Amino acid sequence: MTREEIGLLALALPATTHVVQWGDSDVYKVGGKVFAVCGLSGGLSFKVTPIGFEVLTTAGGPGRQAPYFAKGHWVNVPLDDLDPTDAADWIMNAHGLMAAKLTRKARAELGLG
Repeated sequence: MTREEIGLLALALPATTHVVQWGDSDVYKVGGKVFAVCGLSGGLSFKVTPIGFEVLTTAGGPGRQAPYFAKGHWVNVPLDDLDPTDAADWIMNAHGLMAAKLTRKARAELGLG
């Protein structure tokens, strides 16, 4: 997948913003909270659940622990190894995990219910 394709997936989600930071990385946020980063360490880094982290980073999994995100269950998958369907699911889930950390008021203001 390309960075542009990742951007289309991320920006299709509600209340998503995009900034370029940390050098030349595409950073996607919901309510000011980062849920995915593309370009950092040459891949897509995204937030996952503890179980998702184990599945994606253990033997046979496509990813590794995301550099610079030592805590908090972040995974990095090289862009060349991304399946579009998997990437869409991972980005959507990461968005949902971070949106859930917003206050009820912030979610309502962003139209996230």
